[in-house]
Amino acid sequence: MKKLAVCVLSALSVSAYAEDDSKTWSADAEFGLISTSGNTTTSSVKAKLDVSQELTQWRNQYILEGLYKQDEVDVTEDSVTTKENQTTAQKYFASVQADYKLDAEHKGLFVYGSYEDDRFSGYAYQGTFALGYSDRLFKTDKSRLNYSVGPGIAFSKTEDTVEDDVVTEGVENQNAVVRFSAAYLYQISENAKFTQSLSSDVSADSGENSKTKAETALTANISSAFALKASFTVNHNTHVPEEKKHADTQTAITLVFSY
Repeated sequence: MKKLAVCVLSALSVSAYAEDDSKTWSADAEFGLISTSGNTTTSSVKAKLDVSQELTQWRNQYILEGLYKQDEVDVTEDSVTTKENQTTAQKYFASVQADYKLDAEHKGLFVYGSYEDDRFSGYAYQGTFALGYSDRLFKTDKSRLNYSVGPGIAFSKTEDTVEDDVVTEGVENQNAVVRFSAAYLYQISENAKFTQSLSSDVSADSGENSKTKAETALTANISSAFALKASFTVNHNTHVPEEKKHADTQTAITLVFSY
């Protein structure tokens, strides 16, 4: 299934070069770093690359995202407690969406593929392949709302488990989903904006997992190319392995470089 995910993302990326003579790129590169020492030792890194490409017949978006966190924790062995640095978060995400334009506005047919590796989610990997219809619901002088909706397939594998030195291999799964995504922007002022994004892969079977991701963010420009971004992100799975929580949240302040 990993090979399938790579093939899907690669195939979608090929559309970026179908009309290479008229390509127009724009990108936001986001980076955040936190490090503390003394009574508490922690370090975390968050990075994200969001690239858009506007062609004559295609509108493409590529997203790469990573999160790494390390904390100093107490480890007790043979009644002796020592401090040890341990990785407490490690997540990688990649997605590609290619929209074939149906008109000069924002109506289109989309193809979407994603792959996620979250070490502490209980899943070895999760991914989605979907296609459907995309459009802009409304646009004003200060705001706009884009959306896409269509059927797809979600695939995943739970992590291997070890009990009494016996390894039980994770379970692979595929199920039909309906994918919905929306992106809202409100321009507060010339140098500040509010954004809200939501994507959900809703399983057609109530007994299967449905996955939702939402990000609320406020971005303020500090120069023509750089901005500060404060964001709150929620990742939710309706079905998770035992002893895992359904929702992960992330609060971050990052520096964004736009070009």
